[in-house]
Amino acid sequence: MGCATSVYAAVGTKKKLTVPEVVVFVPSTRIPAQSDLQKRLRGRIPKDVADRLSSLRNQIVFVAEDTDGSAIPELRRGLEEYLSLLIGLTNKEYGLEGLVEFKWRSLDDGKHRDASSSCVANSWFEVLSVVHMMAMLALLEADTVMIPKDHSGSSIRTVSSDCKREAVDLLLKATGHLEFCVREVLVHIPPEIKKSFPNDLQDGVLEAISFQTLGQGTEIQLGLAVDCQKATLSVKRRLACEQLSYFSQAYHCLSGRDHINNGYAKKHMWFIKWKFLESKAAAYYFHGLMVDKGNEPLCHVKAVCCFLAAEEILSESKKACLTFCLAAPVTRAAPLWGAMKHLHQKIPEVAARKSQMYGYLLEQEKVLQALPDLPEFQLSLRPDDYQLPEIDPAWESEKWETQSQSFKEHLNDSDDDGDETETK
Repeated sequence: MGCATSVYAAVGTKKKLTVPEVVVFVPSTRIPAQSDLQKRLRGRIPKDVADRLSSLRNQIVFVAEDTDGSAIPELRRGLEEYLSLLIGLTNKEYGLEGLVEFKWRSLDDGKHRDASSSCVANSWFEVLSVVHMMAMLALLEADTVMIPKDHSGSSIRTVSSDCKREAVDLLLKATGHLEFCVREVLVHIPPEIKKSFPNDLQDGVLEAISFQTLGQGTEIQLGLAVDCQKATLSVKRRLACEQLSYFSQAYHCLSGRDHINNGYAKKHMWFIKWKFLESKAAAYYFHGLMVDKGNEPLCHVKAVCCFLAAEEILSESKKACLTFCLAAPVTRAAPLWGAMKHLHQKIPEVAARKSQMYGYLLEQEKVLQALPDLPEFQLSLRPDDYQLPEIDPAWESEKWETQSQSFKEHLNDSDDDGDETETK
């Protein structure tokens, strides 16, 4: 799972336990496993192309395993170079789409029961896995950016505005990769093959991560707005409501799926529930402040209802956070940061103060104490547009065209010989 590691010293033990800290949650990082590309491609494509494919893939395997996926820039460069060569295998004219079995595994194989490997003979599956890995690397990098290197387990967390904006850019990049997977890659893969995919690559899970990532980007933006004196209350409410909408959609994508009670999927679900509750508490708090500006007694009643609801939901979110942290694999939440650093203090204070101020109105307007609906806003955060790189020139060389044609003629000759034998 993508999370920067900090060391927590367990009292009464002889050694320190490493408990990862999570700001940006990465449900799963899958890396390529050793596959014999050259054997299957021998005689089908030029030897130098097959050698390059195999060499680039093996290099990615080595770096990912050697660094546990932490060498993000190096892995990203390798994946991009490999991808430009790989997409040649998806060309139907070459007839290579289902020729090679591509093996992938979870980076955490051997640590958790639900860690699984997969082996699929489909070049579009390999493209999907590569782009998915690029998305996960972007999330890992965003998580690293949001955890200062010198935090030393301190309860005080200071992250610069530049780092927060960089994290938002990385989250939008990851979302662009994920949406490309759903929109442009999965459509090329037959349903019977998709059924064999690991849970991480199922379309519903990909969509959930995409919405979750946009939600976390909006969460960072809300924190920046809370820290900015020029940001208006209406802007803060809109961001809180947008964040709630993203996490609501992410929760909907995962709800009802068979795998959510197992391992990482269960932890993923609890993370989304935790963030959903936090964003809902924030939305009701800022909406209450907006409603409370009215002069009518009913406005104050509705505002108090919002504040009390925000306080109750915030309490539920703390329980969801604890459940998320304790779900395997055990992690710990970062110290309060962004909007929640402000709201964990303000929501209980405002709820108590406004309840005392307008308690008499609550008694008079008991019938009208229904929780008001939150406003809906058009979602403003948009993922980066991602496109596959240009196909490597090796696939367009005269050498390849000649060999490809010779191979096709060889197949045709074999068919003709078979027909003559049957005729005799």
